[in-house]
Amino acid sequence: MILYHGSNVEVPKPMLLKAQRELDFGKGFYTTSDKEQASKWAVRTAKRLKQNAGYVTVYEVDEQKYSGLRILKFDSPNVEWLRFVTAHRKGEATNDDWDIVIGPVADDQTMPVIELYLDGAYDEDEAIKRLLPQKLKDQYTFKTEEAINLLICKEIIKI
Repeated sequence: MILYHGSNVEVPKPMLLKAQRELDFGKGFYTTSDKEQASKWAVRTAKRLKQNAGYVTVYEVDEQKYSGLRILKFDSPNVEWLRFVTAHRKGEATNDDWDIVIGPVADDQTMPVIELYLDGAYDEDEAIKRLLPQKLKDQYTFKTEEAINLLICKEIIKI
C-alpha cells in the first residue's frame, strides 16, 4: 500500500513527536492514501509557517506486517468515529492504546458540523446525517514506534 504525508519539511524517516495539538486520532504520524489530500496539507502547512514550499513524502507499507498490531478502523463517519474524534479534539481521550488508527478526516468542511455537535446544537444522529454526504478523505495515523517503523520512504515530492 502507498501512503502520503504532507508537510513543510521532507520526512524520509518519520518519528513520533512528544507534543502535538489535538488532532482527530490523537498523537501520531498522520498519512493518507490520497496524494491530493497530502498535497493540500503540505501547501497549508507551508503557508501557515510562511514557507515557500511544501513536501509530500511517499511511503510504502507492507500490510502483511500489520499482524499483531492493534488497529482501529472506522469505515465511515459513524457514531463511534464521531465520539473518538471529538474526545481527541477536546483532549479527553481515555482509551488510546492503538498502534494504527484508520478512518475519515475531520477536515475544514466537516469541522463546522463537529463544532456544532461539540456546542450541543447537533446531537450524534444529526451530526452523522450531515457528515455522511461529504466525500471525506482517509487518514492513517501511526501511533507507536512499532507501527511507524512499517513506513518505508520511496520518494519526496516538492510542492
